[in-house]
Amino acid sequence: MTIKTETLTSEKNSAKNDVLGHPKGLVFIVFTEAWERFSFYGMQALLVLYMTSYLFQPGNAEKVIGLSGFRSIVEGVFGELSITAFATQAFGLYIGLVYFLPVLGGIIGDRLIGRKKAVITGGILMTIGHFLMVDETLFLFALAALILGVGFLKSNLAAQVGALYPKSDSRRDAGFSFYAIGINVGAFAAPLVCGTLGELYGWHLGFGAAGIGMLVALIIYIAGQKHLPPDQVRTKDNKPVKLEKGDGKIITAILFFLAITALYWTAQTQIWNSYPLWVKERVMRDVGDFMIPITWFQSLDSFAVLLFAPFILAFWKRQSARGTEPSDLTKVGIGCMIFALACLWLSLGEAMSDGKVSLFWPVVFHFITGSTFLYLGPIILAVVSRAAPRAVNSTMLGICYLAIFFGGIFSGWLGRFYEQIPGEMFWLLHAGIVGTGSLLILLLKTPLSRAMKLEKRRQG
Repeated sequence: MTIKTETLTSEKNSAKNDVLGHPKGLVFIVFTEAWERFSFYGMQALLVLYMTSYLFQPGNAEKVIGLSGFRSIVEGVFGELSITAFATQAFGLYIGLVYFLPVLGGIIGDRLIGRKKAVITGGILMTIGHFLMVDETLFLFALAALILGVGFLKSNLAAQVGALYPKSDSRRDAGFSFYAIGINVGAFAAPLVCGTLGELYGWHLGFGAAGIGMLVALIIYIAGQKHLPPDQVRTKDNKPVKLEKGDGKIITAILFFLAITALYWTAQTQIWNSYPLWVKERVMRDVGDFMIPITWFQSLDSFAVLLFAPFILAFWKRQSARGTEPSDLTKVGIGCMIFALACLWLSLGEAMSDGKVSLFWPVVFHFITGSTFLYLGPIILAVVSRAAPRAVNSTMLGICYLAIFFGGIFSGWLGRFYEQIPGEMFWLLHAGIVGTGSLLILLLKTPLSRAMKLEKRRQG
């Protein structure tokens, strides 16, 4: 029996199961992602603070199974590191691997077990990993489970968003935008709940809350199975979809595009790496008798995204009606440029501060970055989902996260300079990195769009 194509499936779902103009399966995917990101960012908000303030300190580090060997390996590659530098580099490696494994997870989902089983496997591993964080001696095992879990889950869940729509469906960008909003809802709540519990009442309470969030995500995903696109499972009568002539050129163009976006992810990842240390040491967090928790600043970042999202989506809709909406690649270039200005803003705040930096500077910083996210995260996914050949769609979405892998590793390496150079130079460096990415995208958008056949695919 011939299995239906994703396009026919998408059209059927669109006709019968629409919710607010989108396939019903999108609702379950968005809520799954919101809770999964709650767990992920809840742990991530605490991770660098936990390592620098507690876990890697003398007397505690010796209790962590395998940590001394891990540190020897890291220092063998990157040189001798202080506790802070080791923590930021460890964070960079963790984030890098978290976004490297989805490449393999996408291949497994595309070719072996199907996307649904891959997502469920990833969810189980992530739940185990979060609860293992409660025992500090198992810290490295917990990180390993989380890395493997995200590897199975991330690209396969994102690929199911794209599979809900035909290639030419104009709703695809909006679908990925709703998916990105789900990410930011989870990321907004996570530091407020997990971060507050961990920072003020005990690290392990914060990590435990993250584990509960992942369990909720898993339950929601399993409950929505019948509304999701069917997997193309390999059988005797059904061979996997093969690459077609010209697909190699498209894949090469996608890889080049993603290499440029790695410059953005280098700066963006720093918000979860060295940035909380900067807030802790350099920002005046006193409001009367209340000291604002460090993790709340990361929550503010996602709050700004949610605040601006309706206005940006309405703005794009109005531009589309007038025929002036910028292309996806132009949107990415604009987003990178605004993020560069945000880093420049932090540099200016440091340069103009005699003592500690006023609360005004980081708050405005987050509102600037919040205005950029919809120009970047969901649009990058939408570009890859639309351009990637059907035979390797999940795999290419996994490779999409490979840009964050390189960005995370580079971000961790840059973290060592946080202790060595003035704050204004540290943030100016990041402004230059992401600004370079913006210029490359805007200068090369026409040949990139032509090579990826984006306009042809949009028109069907």
